[in-house]
Amino acid sequence: MIDALVALGVFVAAFLLGSIPWGLIISKVFYHTDIREHGSGNIGTTNAMRTMGKKGGAAVFLLDFGKGIASGFIGMGAASLLTGGFVSYETLLGIATMGCTLGHIFSPWLGFHGGKGIAVAIGALFVCWGPAAACIELFGIFAVLVALTRYVSVGSIASAALCPVIACFLFWGDWGAIACYFVTGMTVVWAHRGNIERLRAGNERRVGSKKIMVRRSDER
Repeated sequence: MIDALVALGVFVAAFLLGSIPWGLIISKVFYHTDIREHGSGNIGTTNAMRTMGKKGGAAVFLLDFGKGIASGFIGMGAASLLTGGFVSYETLLGIATMGCTLGHIFSPWLGFHGGKGIAVAIGALFVCWGPAAACIELFGIFAVLVALTRYVSVGSIASAALCPVIACFLFWGDWGAIACYFVTGMTVVWAHRGNIERLRAGNERRVGSKKIMVRRSDER
């Protein structure tokens, strides 16, 4: 019972942390606009970079990445409360990663809409998996595919899809942890469903394309 309450508490705390819409906050406070009305309408790093420039995009990335790191530390801190029941240490960290990523994608402050979860998830993985395994996701998969294809979405989708595969390698036998990373990865893939459609149609924007600021209604 105690372990279940600890797990629930970690999920709720990580979800609320992840739900902070830094992309929207930065666009409102520093650029006096609503990022949701420009480009793809997404509050994440890619749209922030395209609509607010490098400084705005970098700020959004660092703050979203920081949400993930903080959620990992929430899980680590709460682990001392576990009693050795059905919730393992690795599962609790998986719950923290899942909670923060879902909070970012389904922010209650934005009508349960939000970003696509890559920066947040990678930040959490740096704590929950350790830097070496997280760097495989960030540099070995994401960065390589973006460099090869010039599509951020390709790197994002592949990284998310392979998240549960890497989790199986790291935590084989801990099915609770693997389930958390499976839900996290598949939800991030789902959040990129629009990108998948544009990739199939051949009109997905590449890295380096000219920065534009258009309303979502104009983009459709």
